[in-house]
Amino acid sequence: MENRTEKNTEILNDLIEINNDRIEGYSKAIELLDPAADIDLNSLFEKYIQQSQQFKSELTPLVFKEGENPEEGTRVTGKLFRMWMDLKNTLAGRDRKSILESCERGEDAFKRVYENAWTDAEGLDADVLSMIQSQAELQLAAHDEVKALRDEAE
Repeated sequence: MENRTEKNTEILNDLIEINNDRIEGYSKAIELLDPAADIDLNSLFEKYIQQSQQFKSELTPLVFKEGENPEEGTRVTGKLFRMWMDLKNTLAGRDRKSILESCERGEDAFKRVYENAWTDAEGLDADVLSMIQSQAELQLAAHDEVKALRDEAE
């Protein structure tokens, strides 16, 4: 059975990893945008990259506090990562709606990891739980914004 420190580190590193995935996913989406027509999405995706970088900067010291090293990579072996990063192969047309659909799928994966962390987080301090909840709420707002833009796209 895992001890509390190992479990806490695993939870925190899962959150760091999904933020790494999110950064990579939005970076890939920016590459696929039409720079002339999708200025709004470029700005929005940059904002979400910065948001995940902020989330990571909040999570990383907590892993060090547990006496462990924070995750630096992405979920290369996981289905979540492949789904999120396979934008180039699934977006042959590079159209706005397809890009937003892929970004929404990435946000769905992100949301699931945060929900799992919340479910498994019984050993985390109240202030850490509060931070995770705050990050999850900000991400949910991002998800809803991407979804609304996807619904508007043609």
